This record gives sequence, C-alpha cells and structure tokens, in this order.
Amino acid sequence: MTARSLQRQIHVACRELGLDSDARHDLQLVACGKASMRDMDEADLQAVVRHLKARGWDGGSAPRNKGRYKPAPRADLRLVHKLWTLLGQAGALRDPSRAGLNAFIRSRYEGVWQSVPIDVDALRDAGQISQVINALKDWCARAGVELTR
Repeated sequence: MTARSLQRQIHVACRELGLDSDARHDLQLVACGKASMRDMDEADLQAVVRHLKARGWDGGSAPRNKGRYKPAPRADLRLVHKLWTLLGQAGALRDPSRAGLNAFIRSRYEGVWQSVPIDVDALRDAGQISQVINALKDWCARAGVELTR
C-alpha cells in the first residue's frame, strides 16, 4: 500500500471515528511519535492505521454511505442523536460517533433489557427509547450542556 493511500485511509478512519484534526495529530503522536503525516514513512503510517483499528475502526469493511446517515424515522430517536451530538460537541464523550452511541446503549442496557439492538435506530420500544433519552439528559446536566427547547 502506498504512503498516499495510507494517508487517505487514516483520514477516513478518523472521520468515521469522529476524530477532529487535533485529536488525529495527538493519536499520530502516540502511535508513532510524529504528529504530522508529512514526517512519516510507510511504517509510521501503518502504525497509525493499527492504532486506529485498536480504537475500534473496522478497517473499511462496512458498506459506505460517505458518512451521511438518513435521519431517524422517529422524533424520539432523533432526540437521542441530538443529545449525543451535543455531548460530543461539549467534549464529554470519548467516542462521539454513531458507533460510540451504540456502544453506550449496549454497555448501559445490556443487562437491563432482554435484547439490545445493534443500532440505535432499530429501537422500537418507546419505554426503552425514553430510558436512553433520560440517561442522556442526565449526562448533559452533569456535563453542563444546556438543552434548549
């Protein structure tokens, strides 16, 4: 794989993981000791890719939709996404991506609900969605995120 294709792969991975350029530079510094891709050789770039895969990036095996998701069909699910976005913008999340939201729901409700869907938009039970909304609202309150109506 060429250096340029590895650089592209790193940019795609960071976008899919919800990392901005500052976070990417920090990650690169941790992975290979160099913050700029200009200073890296192929071995350094491959180390960064390995580091991104260790952080949960799937390596691009999932079908692509160029980062654009259809809005959730239900208003309550759109509220879940909005609250998650607000928490991410406030810096309260380790992983502000959709995968992070799904991981949060799994970790929080796996032992409580009979089954946890693989994706938040697959939730259909209004009670479960309400539990997620209340948990996210509580998190927003703790993080100092203002919710406007």
